[in-house]
This record gives sequence, structure tokens and C-alpha cells, in this order.
Amino acid sequence: MNIKYSKDENILLLEISDERIDYAEENRPLIINYSKRHKPVLIEILEASNILASAVESKAKINNNTVLTK
Repeated sequence: MNIKYSKDENILLLEISDERIDYAEENRPLIINYSKRHKPVLIEILEASNILASAVESKAKINNNTVLTK
């Protein structure tokens, strides 16, 4: 798997496969590109910095609210 980030476009690219892309489906903020065999080839995360910042913030809230018991 290859991971690339375009700072200029704020897009995170997750290349899952070397197969040729046949078609894509968009469900913002994700674009998933598929092969002819309907297998994911490339995942594009649009507005990546916002998505990742939100995920980190959520994780921090979960960690702060976690009660450890024995």
C-alpha cells in the first residue's frame, strides 16, 4: 500500500492495488476508485486535514473520558 498526501490539494491518497482503475464512486469526502473486478484500487480522502484533525480530536476526547478499572 502506498500513501501520499497532496498539501496543495489537501487530498490523502491510499493506493491499495496496482490494478488499473475502471470506475470511481464518490461519497464526499471519499472517492473510491475500483478495478473492472470491482475491487478498490485507490481511495482519495478529500479535505484530508479537516478529516484527520477531527479524527484526532475525537480520539483525544475518547481517551480523556476513558475510565480504567481493574
